[in-house]
This record gives sequence, structure tokens and C-alpha cells, in this order.
Amino acid sequence: MYNKILIALENGISDQSLLPHISELAKIHHSSILLVHVADGWAARNYEDLQLVESEEMKKDRQYLEETADKLRAKGLEVTTLLALGDPPQEILKTAEQEECDLIAMTSHGHTFFADLFFGSTIEEVRHKTSIPLLIVKMRV
Repeated sequence: MYNKILIALENGISDQSLLPHISELAKIHHSSILLVHVADGWAARNYEDLQLVESEEMKKDRQYLEETADKLRAKGLEVTTLLALGDPPQEILKTAEQEECDLIAMTSHGHTFFADLFFGSTIEEVRHKTSIPLLIVKMRV
């Protein structure tokens, strides 16, 4: 049913709520996993246009992706990684389409309606613009 699952990681504590669910789902369906983190700082958003050197934040994000992938591989899962640069919703949607993912998995922070209006919501934009099934796991505190 799910050949390839895109897991959108934030490089934060919320990922610990998401990874156990998706790793079990991937085992059941014999799915491959694509771990994606979108670096969206100034350097990341201007990396290509200004031909910048990779920032320390981007290096740390890449290291986090690889460490997380190694933990999942140790459980017998097939995992690839991608550090995308730019606007998180756009990069998640573009990557899911290009990589022919069958499922997008993300973590919800449980913001209130007003917090989502003020801060924006990656999940909301992804949910409205994708035809790929979306699994949202609420972050445990």
C-alpha cells in the first residue's frame, strides 16, 4: 500500500512523536522511508541564488538527518535522506511528487487557530495542496 513514505522532520523534539509511528508502519508495509528536513533560514533560502557556502545550521540539519536515518536503518528499514532548502510546504510538496511518495507524515504541534494564523502552518498548506495521503501525528509533550 505504501511503497515510499516521506517523513517531514523538524530537527526537534516533535520528531520523537512521529518516528515510532512511521517506522512501525514502514515495517508492516515493507515501505522505504525518505527523511526530509527543509532548512529555511536566510542562507538556505538564498543558497543557490547567491552561491553561498553551506551554513552551520544546514550542516547540523544534514548531520541530524543522517543520524536519524542510521537509527532507522539499524531497525532494518530502507532509508534515504534529503536536506531541502527554502519554503517548507513548497519543498515538502515538490519532493513528495518528484520522489513518487505514497504517504506524507508530519507532526502537529496542536497550535490554536490564532497561533496558526499568526505563525502559519506547514501542515495546512501541505494538506490543501496535495493529493497524496497525509498522516499527522500530534506531538506528545
